[in-house]
Amino acid sequence: MSNSRRKFIKNSVLLSASIPLLSSSLLSCSSIDKNKLSILILGGTSFLGPHQIKYALERGHKVSIFTRGKTKPNVNKEVFDKVEHLIGDRENNLSALENKKWDIVIDNSGKKAKWTQKTAQLLKDNCGVYVYTSSTGVYFPYKTADIKEDQKVLLKEPEVIEDEMLKMEYWYGVMKANSEQETIKAFGKERSIIVRPTYMFGPGDKTDRFMHWPVRLAKGGEILVPGKTDDPVQYIDVRDVAEFTIRLAEQKSAGTYNVVGPSDKETMLDFVTKTQHTFNAQSTIVQIDDYDFLKKHNVLSLVPWIPVDEYNYGSARVSNTLAIKNGLTFRDTKTSIKETHNWWYSDNLTDERRAKFEQKEDSVLVKEKEIIADWKNISKL
Repeated sequence: MSNSRRKFIKNSVLLSASIPLLSSSLLSCSSIDKNKLSILILGGTSFLGPHQIKYALERGHKVSIFTRGKTKPNVNKEVFDKVEHLIGDRENNLSALENKKWDIVIDNSGKKAKWTQKTAQLLKDNCGVYVYTSSTGVYFPYKTADIKEDQKVLLKEPEVIEDEMLKMEYWYGVMKANSEQETIKAFGKERSIIVRPTYMFGPGDKTDRFMHWPVRLAKGGEILVPGKTDDPVQYIDVRDVAEFTIRLAEQKSAGTYNVVGPSDKETMLDFVTKTQHTFNAQSTIVQIDDYDFLKKHNVLSLVPWIPVDEYNYGSARVSNTLAIKNGLTFRDTKTSIKETHNWWYSDNLTDERRAKFEQKEDSVLVKEKEIIADWKNISKL
């Protein structure tokens, strides 16, 4: 099991980060006009939401967000004075959502299945479509390749799990899968859209899961690339997820979608090779394929790479065919990395925030030269 995925689960819990349906068309909802929708986003101030809001407003829609009023966005800040702010708590205070109507509900903050149940049941008679932001984590443990939306997922955690972090990973997938089910129970298959993103990166990321690469590639020099030559990777720009979600809602496209990039199969070595010249910096690649060595030096957290083991064989082998057929598009990866780098060094963040990540003790960013030197010494033996 990878430390990166463990961190993802932990951060998703802190930040929020079934039997699947095949693509179909929603029943006619006369209140929905794709040219101007009223959209409620549950959440909206963290990572995905600010990009959904920006895109929705650009397309002429009206947006309301429901939050606790505590999280401050660090991207697209200018759009938040153009939306309706509803304050409450999904645990015990949904009064701000009562007796109101929206065309679309987008649930980005579903950290508990009961939260989804309560909001979906409350809104089912006053809203046209419910979009639940799930995760490819529902497929854990990832035993097979070419994982499609109709693959059976766990709705109950195993009774005996000794590893605490493994428990969390099972819990996360089961929680997301049951939340999907609560969406469908309330809104029916014909009014439910389930999106299952893989690792998201891009401007506004508060998890720091992907920031190593924009920062590191800009520096040049010897770049450590972990993993075996055929280790696959999957990732997607958060803005591609945001825009695809809004378009699904506009098109009334009910169903479940693996929102996964890149468009074609890619390995970890492919990823770094194609992005190493994103910036005007000379660099060379040092590939380290020894899992034991990488574990020893704490190099198991460089998303998008995931060490392949009995739990994660298919974690980066998820099919995106259905989503692409329904309009999922992808930004150029180098452009995404450059724009993420620009955001990271903008006024959206403080020097203290950047230093906390870039100067973190025992991180690969800090210890890379030492790790590469150790690897070269071992290779000479």
